[in-house]
Amino acid sequence: MKTMEYRTLTEAERAVLQAQNCTAVDWNDVLVCDDFSPEYVRYTRFSGTVRLGSFSKEFELPGGMKKHSGLYHATLHNVTVGNDCCIENVKNYIANYRIGDDVFIENVDIILTDGVSSFGNGVEVSVLNETGGREVMIYDRLTAQIAYVMALYRHRPKMIARIQNMIESYVSSVSSGTGTIGNHVTIVDAGYIKNVKVGDYCKIEGASRLKNGTINSCAEAPVHIGINVIGDDFIISTGSSVEDGVTFTRCFIGQACRLGHNYSASDSLFFSNCQGENGEACAIFAGPFTVTHHKSTLLIAGMFSFMNAGSGSNQSNHMYKLGPIHQGILERGAKTTSDSYLLWPAKVGAFSLVMGRHVSHQDTSDLPFSYLIEDQSTSYIVPGANLKSVGTIRDAQKWPRRDARKDPDRLDCINYNLLSPYTIQKMVKGSMILKELQRISGISSEIYTFQSGKIRNSSLRNGLKLYGMAIDKFLGNSLITRIMNSEFSSLQELRERLLPQSKYGDGDWVDISGMIVPKKAVTDIMDDVENDRITDLKSFDERFRILHAEYYEYEWRWAYDMIREHYGISLADAELDDLRNLVMRWKESVVALDNMLYEDARKEFSLTMMTSFGADGDDRQRKQDFVQVRGAKFDNDPFVLSVKEHIRVKSELHDKALARLDVQ
Repeated sequence: MKTMEYRTLTEAERAVLQAQNCTAVDWNDVLVCDDFSPEYVRYTRFSGTVRLGSFSKEFELPGGMKKHSGLYHATLHNVTVGNDCCIENVKNYIANYRIGDDVFIENVDIILTDGVSSFGNGVEVSVLNETGGREVMIYDRLTAQIAYVMALYRHRPKMIARIQNMIESYVSSVSSGTGTIGNHVTIVDAGYIKNVKVGDYCKIEGASRLKNGTINSCAEAPVHIGINVIGDDFIISTGSSVEDGVTFTRCFIGQACRLGHNYSASDSLFFSNCQGENGEACAIFAGPFTVTHHKSTLLIAGMFSFMNAGSGSNQSNHMYKLGPIHQGILERGAKTTSDSYLLWPAKVGAFSLVMGRHVSHQDTSDLPFSYLIEDQSTSYIVPGANLKSVGTIRDAQKWPRRDARKDPDRLDCINYNLLSPYTIQKMVKGSMILKELQRISGISSEIYTFQSGKIRNSSLRNGLKLYGMAIDKFLGNSLITRIMNSEFSSLQELRERLLPQSKYGDGDWVDISGMIVPKKAVTDIMDDVENDRITDLKSFDERFRILHAEYYEYEWRWAYDMIREHYGISLADAELDDLRNLVMRWKESVVALDNMLYEDARKEFSLTMMTSFGADGDDRQRKQDFVQVRGAKFDNDPFVLSVKEHIRVKSELHDKALARLDVQ
């Protein structure tokens, strides 16, 4: 808000205000700008120090209704009002606020700051464990990465204490006895608003209660708070909407989130692009793109990201012994089908599908892209099955397109890659696990036991095949990208160009709630926090951003080492035939996986899938109805066309890569 010069009222201005039924405890405490005109101030009471801007603008409301800026039927106590605001019909009063320019406030009960407030900053959210122990202190610029470290790295108490000290320092810097309402804000038909900081261009319509929070709205990404919303102890980030009876307590709501249709949440974190409707969340860590839409769905004490919860999905964190102390993790991209159930503790591998009820505390984290299916109370694992699923690929394509963040200052670092060192390292481990099961139980066993689950023989063999193709695809992608982006005229020059230059990349990788990064790099950040080499939140966040920006350099260093470990080929002295064979292997895997996707998509166009189409006609009319509704025949379906195009493009890339390898 810009700084303005104020003066006391003239005798003539005071007389006009009194004639228009305005009163003041002390008229000398009512200060106004040079352009102030008393004409549009009526039936208003002043107490404490009040500063008023000018009132020259008209607001045009929906339906063509116009209202002139000014103060009408309001009580203000220690309030600064910017230029061209309209404040009308305040049932109780507005106290201890700085209100920006072009603000429209109408039909509200009370808006006040009571005492010194941090406006939701510093609130502790008990994620994952309802009884405490993994509290995350929320603040205006909390990111999924910093929250992940605070929640899960409890084995480093010194580092956690340092982070908490950084946040407490920030909390002190933003605490005040005066609240702020930014420019171009609309607050109408709202009830109780206490200790809430409201950012620019925010719109609050019909909210029932908002207490101790910050709404970080901005011009590029306004926030909308809708009817009957009740929120306590919260931070809401830019571009989000919370509407239609949502209730939330001790929550952080990240950028471009959507909560609506009577959703309820407590002690939960929602990061970029999450959506919650109808159901309930309790003590969850919802990483980017966590989506739940159904009334009967409960997410509790779990960590998720890129996740879609089916109707009736449920988890239990309470085994009626020591209380609700258990937690679970669904790694990135996991899905739950309708009426699925998981008894925590459990851990589900990346991009896996959960179907049925599972009570045996599964850990399938080293078997990504799997199905976890219940059959007669037994958990069956189908390793790698999701690698050939149309749904998995469609999800991977849609997430970047559905990133609704409009704020140029994006808080969360998000890596959308389906295949990465993080998932490929798990496939390598998964392949070793499956081969070991074969060795121990015999290659002809019908059923293999893994932890407390079962794997059928055919599923195990298919899993090995699918993991092998995915590994070939990823490592080939990395190699071909380097070959195509390097300048060389001889084999020796190519070997030199392929040599990694990055500091990080070798060893294990982790998924820090949407950000894929070498574990060693994260460990170095933690060490720097512990040893006071990182002492403020801005520097802490910047370190993650640097790592995120260097992802592909780190990825190549990991792939370079993995090519040696997996294929026994050292790129430092590889021959041209070795490189050509890797390129050929890559193409075969890419085409084979695409053909599987093609066949999986074909199932959506089978006669079985046309059941209920053409309800009163014959098979011909059923097919016609199906085409009209679905929009295309199989060969013209957009996804099918994209698979065909992908095969064509990758085949051309294969030829170009081989041509580049035609050197001495």
